[in-house]
Amino acid sequence: MYLFIFSLLLIIFQYVNSKNIIDKYEKDINSYNASVQENTKIIEALEEENFELSYFNIDRNQDAIDYFESQGYDTDELIPAIKEGLYNMNDYKGDDHPIVPFVSLTGTKLVINKIRILNHKWVVANFTDGQYWGEIFLTYEIDANNELKYKLVEYFMYPKLN
Repeated sequence: MYLFIFSLLLIIFQYVNSKNIIDKYEKDINSYNASVQENTKIIEALEEENFELSYFNIDRNQDAIDYFESQGYDTDELIPAIKEGLYNMNDYKGDDHPIVPFVSLTGTKLVINKIRILNHKWVVANFTDGQYWGEIFLTYEIDANNELKYKLVEYFMYPKLN
């Protein structure tokens, strides 16, 4: 009789313990699935935002790439060369930057920081002297000697906020 009662209690204990473990696992799995679904939605939203932000970028502009390729240029070499040409303008002597129409207000050199090539004709870049910031809008072309020529179209400097 004692053996029967002990066995029954042991079986009940095992059943309750197993049920609690299974319930905890189901709760963890449901929580994990909800987290995965939420993160999937966040990833999709970020991918959409990234696509929208990179819309005006030569890397996503197949017409601009086709334009260069029809001219016989290798875009894998040309696009970095366009950026490199602007960054090389940061190495200048004197106070006047070759393309930025402002003079540094802090005594340091003005430098171009970030460049975005929009298409086969336009570039947007920002510049700074470390304290003041601005942006320039340029056009560029490749002349008959295969040299890049930049032309400043529009520019501005942000006012310093105190």
